[in-house]
Amino acid sequence: MDGDEREGIDVVAAAVIENGRLLIVSKKSAPDLFYLPGGKPEPGESEEETLARELKEELGAAPIEVAPLARFEGVAALEGVPMRLAVFTAALDQAPLAAAELARLAWTDGADAYVPLLASAIREQVVPLLMETGVLAGRR
Repeated sequence: MDGDEREGIDVVAAAVIENGRLLIVSKKSAPDLFYLPGGKPEPGESEEETLARELKEELGAAPIEVAPLARFEGVAALEGVPMRLAVFTAALDQAPLAAAELARLAWTDGADAYVPLLASAIREQVVPLLMETGVLAGRR
């Protein structure tokens, strides 16, 4: 099976961490479900290009200091299909604002009231990795 025939979707997302907290966003179509900013690549687009385009569209900001964090597999929260998630750490060139399809943005320390609202792949895979590495403030 070649890459075009794989079941599911590819997603590229940013782990933006400031002051021990992770930036999370929700869509207007599901305002109480939070995930990382990012999205699906356009045909022929690299992961870094996808990240830059999606963050500009969703947050009005450009990613800087981008570095690969990890790759995860799970089920896409909104689509309910298998998902391959490439997460990059990144800083932003300016303060983020919820734009495009986003309902809102928030910051979580990984151990607060937002955790139950996180999409499963973020809650079960990304946040634990960030907690293990000590970049999130929540330690409980």
